[in-house]
Amino acid sequence: MDVIKLIEQEQIKKDIPDFFVGDTVQVHYRIKEGNRERVQVFQGTVLKKQGGSTRATFTVRRISYGVGVERTFSLHSPKIEKIAVTRRGKVRRAKLNYLRDRVGKAARVKEKRRY
Repeated sequence: MDVIKLIEQEQIKKDIPDFFVGDTVQVHYRIKEGNRERVQVFQGTVLKKQGGSTRATFTVRRISYGVGVERTFSLHSPKIEKIAVTRRGKVRRAKLNYLRDRVGKAARVKEKRRY
């Protein structure tokens, strides 16, 4: 059992910023097209974070051309180049599933004020 924990500890990334549900993040994700690789940025609101250790995942949602697009990323995936927090959101729940039914201004999350 300890061997599995040791292997998982090696795979955990150390350079991940603290981000929470409701924050707007930019996920720089490596995509392979044919024989070349490029980095694509996916920016949106974090709907949920789940799991722990190397199995931790987070779901990001954005509206693209009037259609809601959700993408679930593995937090410690080697394909994630970096995660940048652009806005801190003020929310009172752990999962923002209610945002799926909302479009436009109703889908906004208030920004957390800094004092």
